[in-house]
Amino acid sequence: MTLRAFFDAGEPAIHVRLTGVRGSSPREAGAEMFVSASGLCDTIGGGQLEYMAIDKARAMLRCGETTAEMDVPLGPEIGQCCGGRVTLSLTRMTKADRDAALAADAERRAALPHVYVLGAGHVGRALAAFFQSLPVRCILVDSRADEIAQSRADVEKREAAVPETVIRAAPPGSAFIVLTHDHALDFLLTAEALARGDASYVGLIGSATKRARFERYCASETPAAMAQLTCPIGAAGSADKRPEVIAAFVVAEVMAQITGPAPAAKGAANTAAGN
Repeated sequence: MTLRAFFDAGEPAIHVRLTGVRGSSPREAGAEMFVSASGLCDTIGGGQLEYMAIDKARAMLRCGETTAEMDVPLGPEIGQCCGGRVTLSLTRMTKADRDAALAADAERRAALPHVYVLGAGHVGRALAAFFQSLPVRCILVDSRADEIAQSRADVEKREAAVPETVIRAAPPGSAFIVLTHDHALDFLLTAEALARGDASYVGLIGSATKRARFERYCASETPAAMAQLTCPIGAAGSADKRPEVIAAFVVAEVMAQITGPAPAAKGAANTAAGN
């Protein structure tokens, strides 16, 4: 459920926010959720901690309490074994609070990393089905309207006769997964994505042989540029070639890349490790 749909239900709501974390916790400070008498939106990590927060929020709604604080040890006292301790703030929301929360939610959505699935065949559609539930903006691209129409995923869909223009217009830090119906087009789009130099992930479906052919196709590219390429994609997980299985491992690859440390942080970590 989106936050707007949650608020559109018209029920009074409590904003629950994780304000402090010491030690291990299911979520980081700043994580939040919204609780009404009959609904929930978002999560602070699940488990007994979340159940306790929901109970407290609904008790506040019943008795008219407007603010509360919770200090919760995540240990045997509540049946969890994280070992940390968290503090929570709970606030009954006003109209101004709701407007501010919707504005912040819109800002977060606008900043979501873009993931371009270039090819709406079996694996492309399976990828879109996974990405629709993840914190990314997924764009499924194909020149074939009939293939795009087969996708039921709640993602953006673009019919593009010249898909390389989509790659050129993508924002910095985008991820590109290339799996079209044509090897020559695969090579063209992969080269276009690598040439940007700012992609968070560039993946090409295929085999080690296909990668070798692509490297010959892109003989003018620098070794550093080729090192950015993941090909085969999803190869570390399973020998199972069913589209949904391939897609599951590719999604894991992409999400690990785009949610990991920023390049500067990675470089600092590698330097520290080398020391």
